[in-house]
Amino acid sequence: MPVLVATLVLVPHLDHAGTLPTVDEPDFAHTDRAAQSRLAKARALAGFAWDRGIDSAEVLAFTDAVARKFARAAGVNPPGSGETWRVVAGLLDEKAQWALRNPDHPAAARAHRDEKIMWVKPPITPW
Repeated sequence: MPVLVATLVLVPHLDHAGTLPTVDEPDFAHTDRAAQSRLAKARALAGFAWDRGIDSAEVLAFTDAVARKFARAAGVNPPGSGETWRVVAGLLDEKAQWALRNPDHPAAARAHRDEKIMWVKPPITPW
């Protein structure tokens, strides 16, 4: 009986210019510019979440579909990875700690708390 043997051949990926990337070239996701873009996007998302009374655990619990809709509603292109959402969660935690120390500051207020229900559904209690 013949035996079939499969061989895995790794083919290098060419960049848009048709050249092979070198080992010392980092991918864009881990450059300083990408980190700055991620932080700017995360700040916009965190501000939108803060105003609606959404905390870090609730942001991290978003489904992919809800996260995309949330980002679009915040005026931000939806993040391509969970890394940005983890930054958002960290910013929300920092802001919550700050708000506890500065409860009378206008920035501690949540302007659109009534819109939270659009993004975070309360648990359904059984009959």
